[in-house]
Amino acid sequence: MFSLLRNSWVILLLLAIDWYAFQAVRTLVHEWHGRARLVVYLAYGLFSLGSYAFLFFSGAWHLSSHQRMTGYTIAIGAILGKILVDVWLLLDDIRRGIVWLTRLWAPHGEVSDAVRDASISRSQFLSAAGLIVGGVLYGSLLYGMSNKYRYRIHHIQLHFPDLPEAFRGMRAVQISDIHAGSFTRPDKVARGVKMAMDLKPDIIFFTGDLINNHHEEMEDYQEIFAQLKAPMGVYAILGNHDYGDYTHWPSPEAKAENLARLKQIEADMGWQMLNNAHTVLERKGQQIALIGVENWSALRHFSRYGDLKKAYTGTEAYPFKILLSHDPTHWDAQVRPEFPDIQLTLSGHTHGFQFGVEIPGFKWSPCEYVYKEWAGLYRQGNQYLYVNRGYGFIGYPGRVGILPEITLIEFV
Repeated sequence: MFSLLRNSWVILLLLAIDWYAFQAVRTLVHEWHGRARLVVYLAYGLFSLGSYAFLFFSGAWHLSSHQRMTGYTIAIGAILGKILVDVWLLLDDIRRGIVWLTRLWAPHGEVSDAVRDASISRSQFLSAAGLIVGGVLYGSLLYGMSNKYRYRIHHIQLHFPDLPEAFRGMRAVQISDIHAGSFTRPDKVARGVKMAMDLKPDIIFFTGDLINNHHEEMEDYQEIFAQLKAPMGVYAILGNHDYGDYTHWPSPEAKAENLARLKQIEADMGWQMLNNAHTVLERKGQQIALIGVENWSALRHFSRYGDLKKAYTGTEAYPFKILLSHDPTHWDAQVRPEFPDIQLTLSGHTHGFQFGVEIPGFKWSPCEYVYKEWAGLYRQGNQYLYVNRGYGFIGYPGRVGILPEITLIEFV
């Protein structure tokens, strides 16, 4: 009964959003020929009904995860666009309310002609503006679905005074958040791997989230990612999705078996897992420490499997340390205050919300309201954090403004 009542309120809310947005359409086409106006009304109504039918009934349809997420993007994107239209209409209704109150209260003859004449023409302008704004958002979400394999290389050069001389010139490639279960195009994924290998890396770091939930997601992609090779090795850690925490398992043993199989897949690809552990990197007789922790988040709704103290122990004597930690909130919460001699931390996790704006000199995403460090390079004193924007995608099957990333870090 509660579920039915809740769904009824959701339906009423959606209908209210739709009806209000429809007023903008009706305002713009009210002077059109009757048949043309009817076609517009029918198209609007049928599209809305189709969107709601998908949202409420697609759970019973036999769809692939990709088809389902594409459908949700089309349906929910339309609702978000209509909400923006409603905001513009609300502004117009406020304006019209002020005009009405002015006419009601002002003595006759004291109201200007401009106020008396303000009506339909202004409403048409705001209706058109609202539809344009809502349409731009909706169009960007649809267009973004074509960007999900549009890999972008971010090349940064870092200088550390305490880095041993032998490591200057080292080229490290970082990849993060593959989310193999979201892919549908192995050929596109392979192109990205080739782009990474064309960078001639000396070492490769993977900072977690190989899958969405199940190890079987790697069946079509294991051979592709096994092509990631580097003279100094490929090193990996686990991300929050790798543990299988976001799906139902028939038993705790089944969940544990899934994680064990995932670790074996990474080992079979030649990747060395650093699960709360460290290793020593050697180059021309000099050494630095590479530390890896399991997922550790400062946000309560994410897991804390990581044990940095355990991973760090034994690295004290090395002059330079690199940390692989999936969630960037770990940096402010524990790395910086407790381990000031970890000079570089590499993270991922945020995807930059797969939505935002990045142009020279300006970067914005809704992600910044959740994560202080969410994409790119950050520095506090002598410590650096780099947050990779993610190789794959999850949920929304696309990228708007925040493109999938391959990072090249050159130590100079």
